Amino acid sequence: MSQQTRQRTTPQTIPSGRAPAPERTDAPDGRRLGLTLGMLVLPMYVALGAPSVALPAIGRALAVPFGATAWILAAWSLTSALAMPVAGRLLVRWNPFQVLVAGVVTLAAGSALAGAGPTLSVVIVGRLIGGAGAGATVIAVFAAATALPRRQRIRALGIIAAASATASGCGTLLGGAVTTWLGWRAVLAIPVLALPLLLAALPSRRALTRSGSGSGSGERNGSTGRLDIVGAAVLSVLAGSLITLLQAHSVGLPVPVTLVVAAAGALAAVGLWWRVRSTPDGFVPRRVIASRGFLAAGLIGGTVFAGYYGVLFRAPSLIEQATGGGPLEAGVLLVPAAACSVLAGRLVGTLTDRFTGWQVSAGLAALTVVGVLVVAIFTGPIPVVVGTALTVSGFAGAQAVLVSLAPDLVAAADRDTAQSLLNFMNALGGGIGPAAVAGLSGIVPVPVALAALAALPLAGLVLSLTRRPTADRGPQPDATRGSPR
Repeated sequence: MSQQTRQRTTPQTIPSGRAPAPERTDAPDGRRLGLTLGMLVLPMYVALGAPSVALPAIGRALAVPFGATAWILAAWSLTSALAMPVAGRLLVRWNPFQVLVAGVVTLAAGSALAGAGPTLSVVIVGRLIGGAGAGATVIAVFAAATALPRRQRIRALGIIAAASATASGCGTLLGGAVTTWLGWRAVLAIPVLALPLLLAALPSRRALTRSGSGSGSGERNGSTGRLDIVGAAVLSVLAGSLITLLQAHSVGLPVPVTLVVAAAGALAAVGLWWRVRSTPDGFVPRRVIASRGFLAAGLIGGTVFAGYYGVLFRAPSLIEQATGGGPLEAGVLLVPAAACSVLAGRLVGTLTDRFTGWQVSAGLAALTVVGVLVVAIFTGPIPVVVGTALTVSGFAGAQAVLVSLAPDLVAAADRDTAQSLLNFMNALGGGIGPAAVAGLSGIVPVPVALAALAALPLAGLVLSLTRRPTADRGPQPDATRGSPR
């Protein structure tokens, strides 16, 4: 049987050490590059976990309802998600290291503004800017990692996933300590530390540059790298409207404004549909989202991220209420949950050698569902920690598995675009989770809001289980793939 025939009939695993094509001998070591890239993502994921502990203090200091502080998490996730497709297009002309530098500088500038903001509005603006830098940085990191051969790729992505989940989980401890000793403003300014970490990564600059774009040319599929402004605008309005509507009640948004936001979101949805059909090579290329399995992977990742970040938003305040302690105590208690991400990152490579990617993602979505329900149903600090640990494991594993899948679902020339769109859907889910919990908490009790949140990863579980193995293959090697990775 020929190699091409085997590719058409064998269910895809993500990724497999038994890849038919030999790996490049000159490729960077996956473990070493993963450690470098994992170090670079630490500040931006700390920026997700650390503020969650400081939210009660921020609400009291700025005299705003606790529900309104969810914007501090959602704003970061929103612009991070929106910046990812833009960064993917920048990779047509720039190498990952150049995008990385631009992202880190923007990340640091926005975080400094958020830390100094005198009002919640200014804080949110700073978080919006910082989130955009974080999104660009993540895309640069994953562009370098996913360009590696299959076995090296999963090694690097496993390390990056473990680092990101550990940072976002241990961010609660760091956030609690910094809030207690230095104040909540210092917590929001933590991502400024990305600047010295970037300097520490300079010795790996050659690997980051070499690991970039699969084709290495400035043009792909006829695209010269021009940004589709209309496509980017309608996608941004759609994502922003969705998160705003979810939090409309918790922030006291007037009914007329809510209706305007809803109308803008509906028009943006129609505009995006029209743009995808009329501009195949636009901001959201039709050939990428039409690839078998691509939208499913993005939706599964988004639902798992929503479950994790929704729990992360509420977990510290639930622990404080149960123990009567402060942010430092909540951060300490959540450390074991964060440690589970390291185990999940290490196990994901073994699991993806034995099971298909959809099977692994189904298990991770199931972990997330159970974790959300544990936090929703049971009271006391221990159930909150256990539930958070399960969602952390789902988050860390899903990030590695689904991000590793993207290059195998599309042509090599579309790899960066696919990677950025997949990360967009994941990060958007991360913004939807806290927004949904905050919005529902103003209408129903918190346990009910969390139980409703579990419906999202449950949908991801169902989607994973209904995937057909014959639909999991990527484009054929003789089609539009570029040079072998």
